[in-house]
Amino acid sequence: MWLKSLSALNFKNYTEATLQFAREVNAFTGANGAGKTNLLDAIHYLSLCKSYFNPVDSQQIKQGEDWFMVQGEFDKDDQTDVVACSLKRNQKKQFKRNKKEYPRLADHIGHFPLVMISPNDSTIVTDGSEERRRFVDNVISQTDPHYLDRLIAYNRGLVQRNSLLKQAARGGVLDKGLLEVLDAQLVELGVPIFEKRQAFMEAFIPEFNRHYLFLTETAENVSLAYESQLMNGSFTELLRHHLDRDRALERTTVGIHKDDLQFSIHQDMPLKKFGSQGQQKSFLIALKLAQYSFLHRQKGFKPLLLLDDIFDKLDENRTRKLMQMVSADDFGQIFLTDTDAARINRIFEEINRQVRVFTINRGTVT
Repeated sequence: MWLKSLSALNFKNYTEATLQFAREVNAFTGANGAGKTNLLDAIHYLSLCKSYFNPVDSQQIKQGEDWFMVQGEFDKDDQTDVVACSLKRNQKKQFKRNKKEYPRLADHIGHFPLVMISPNDSTIVTDGSEERRRFVDNVISQTDPHYLDRLIAYNRGLVQRNSLLKQAARGGVLDKGLLEVLDAQLVELGVPIFEKRQAFMEAFIPEFNRHYLFLTETAENVSLAYESQLMNGSFTELLRHHLDRDRALERTTVGIHKDDLQFSIHQDMPLKKFGSQGQQKSFLIALKLAQYSFLHRQKGFKPLLLLDDIFDKLDENRTRKLMQMVSADDFGQIFLTDTDAARINRIFEEINRQVRVFTINRGTVT
């Protein structure tokens, strides 16, 4: 699969832009703030129906305008699909494939899989468990059309149970009949999510180890582990056992919404506290490349790979190793950004790969 072309109208800092892409490597170069990353985000919209950086769709509209549109032509199995996303202020976002609108945005997820590596990914290491669950859920939802629906339903049930606990705290009486119904719903939805995450991590961790080993040449000893309360007993029993605590705290304290990933370095020391910026970035890159390998294997074709400001905080050796890796036959079409066009040309000359370079200047592409 590859993206043949991209058009953007009134998207972020672009009034109008049209680009034709190479099948292998495409680089957006220019000063900081020129709009390089905005082009990657436009591609992300076409694949996953949303911005990678900002969840508020209306804030993607160019200042002073009332609408935006991004459109792209994808080639997969010698078939061209035209995908378009548009939004008018105070109206519902429209998403179309070959001029036919999707009844649900979720129906599009997974058709054109994509992996983005960005400086923003540091939140996966530095922030709370929600960021790490979001990473796992993003990968699985691109391979399982029912996973996202189940997760949305679970979160809806979780809100209802928490609301019931708050009502009980205010009124002093807990509706145990309703609690049993809500608990049964959480178990019915949560257990398959847990099993899916567990199976995913069993396949994912070896891929992560392989990419980290290649990228760093065993410079550090790192580990990745999946943690879930459901590993310690049945979900039904966990809910029952923690009911008193849930009532005291007025929220559900056990379940798959508490799942986490453990990132470690130097024999089980937390990466967040003991890893340097370069080590954390190498870890995150290996994490995302493992995501790519997993999607490739599950989908049967190569996803898009987007690399935003990838050379920052990586030494020259790891930069070269990374470019050797992603330019190999295991990877498909690549889009990357950098402030230094000469560096891009030099790196790809060294590894003997062609690259199409676009120069970005204040929302203008040459």
